[in-house]
Amino acid sequence: MARHTDHLGRPIVAVTGIGIVTSLGVGKTDNWAALTSGKSGIRPISRFPVEHLNTRIAGLVDFLGSSNSGPGALTYELAATAARESLAQAGLDGSGFGGPLFLASPPVELDWSERFALYRSSSEEEGYRRLLAVARGQNHDTFFLNTQFGTIADRLADDFGATGLPVTLSTACASGATAIQLGVEAIRRGECTRALSIGADGSATAEALIRFSLLSALSTHNEEPSKASKPFSKDRDGFVLAEGAAALVLESLESALARGAEVIGVLSGCGEKADDFHRTRSKPDGSPAIAAVRAALADAGASTDRIDYVNAHGTSTPENDKMEHLSLSTVFGERMRKIPISSNKSMIGHTLSAAGAIEAAVSLMTMREGVIPPTINYDVPDPAIELDVVPNVKRSADVGMVLSNSFGFGGQNTCLVMAREPG
Repeated sequence: MARHTDHLGRPIVAVTGIGIVTSLGVGKTDNWAALTSGKSGIRPISRFPVEHLNTRIAGLVDFLGSSNSGPGALTYELAATAARESLAQAGLDGSGFGGPLFLASPPVELDWSERFALYRSSSEEEGYRRLLAVARGQNHDTFFLNTQFGTIADRLADDFGATGLPVTLSTACASGATAIQLGVEAIRRGECTRALSIGADGSATAEALIRFSLLSALSTHNEEPSKASKPFSKDRDGFVLAEGAAALVLESLESALARGAEVIGVLSGCGEKADDFHRTRSKPDGSPAIAAVRAALADAGASTDRIDYVNAHGTSTPENDKMEHLSLSTVFGERMRKIPISSNKSMIGHTLSAAGAIEAAVSLMTMREGVIPPTINYDVPDPAIELDVVPNVKRSADVGMVLSNSFGFGGQNTCLVMAREPG
């Protein structure tokens, strides 16, 4: 059997399974139906008190068993739920995957319930000495495990029979796309024939809301939650914090065809560039984002005229949307005005570490179904951003190749090029 290789002689990487969980529901079917109907999953927060917070809305996944058990437990359940769906679609044993696992997840810290447990156990001494004394004097195995960055990936690797040491990464809002890139590169290097890439984030907490609010990054459109996220609109005022997960089973095309697996799509190219301009702001000239887009196209061996649709990073913050428009216009020129581009975040909010994986999954479904999900809440166009944002209503389209952008805090920029068919 002839090897299936790309323009650089590397194994072609196919996608044979997708799993997804967002505030719109569990699974591809429910999420796709909601996304293409323009439904929002953003709601008032009821998980914790919000009376003194400027932002009181989020895209919470509040319908899973661990939804009220802290971000660590929820991130694990989100990842495991998405992984199970992806493995089932790929037709692979749910406990004997036989390939490496790459997990994008949020940074870890003690949940408040665990912090309170330490304080309640403390003596009458004051300040940090009291807390340290209590922590040293007790054997909190659960606390230890919950604050180890790789714990969730270790559990997932055991659950699904992944091989080797699982990799956990956190590259801000680009994390989910980077997890996919690592899986692609492992297959291309010949280290494995399949990989499981997951992006999961259950960290929509009061602390997260406060931290992002201090950066003036969040929308305060609390009165109408479903209308709060409005990417590329002139009246956009910030992103909406959200939770979710997506998992992709990546496999060499040769392996997939040999076992008769259905090929959902192809990961054609990955591009990653760093930006050291600022801890949160993007470089004003957009050069790192421009370089990431160009790197992804070059890796795919694709010219700009091959891209039929762009799944935008589209956070709904004033600066990010402006920068994304600048970078895409620079790469695609005048043609950018005619390329459909939409933001899933208008409906599900910003899922942080999971965003790149969720948007890759949606991009694959877009090609497969021939339907582009809309950018909802696009009621006040921004004359400075001339884009075809597929406003408010889905659109039927023949989409053969997609560019999916992920531009994160700290200068993490990762772009993926996906194709409907090999070649």
